[in-house]
Amino acid sequence: MPRRSPGPSVKDPELYEELREEGNSKEKSARIANAAAARGRSSVGKKGGKSPSYEDWSVADLRKKAAEVGVAGRSRMKKDDLVDALRHH
Repeated sequence: MPRRSPGPSVKDPELYEELREEGNSKEKSARIANAAAARGRSSVGKKGGKSPSYEDWSVADLRKKAAEVGVAGRSRMKKDDLVDALRHH
């Protein structure tokens, strides 16, 4: 089944499709593809990487971050579930 076009708001459709095939969410794929189109792919790859791994976060901090990004059911999730939900949001 062929994929549908990501829409006019995505500035780098090729990168968007690559990211979606890797399993990234539509939102995350569009955000990365648009940043790459605006600043160049290499500069986007250099940005970030300063935050500790989610495994090093407390459950309270994970729940707070999950609330910020709108993860449903976060109050009943265990740490591993919260980490997985945040990574795949």
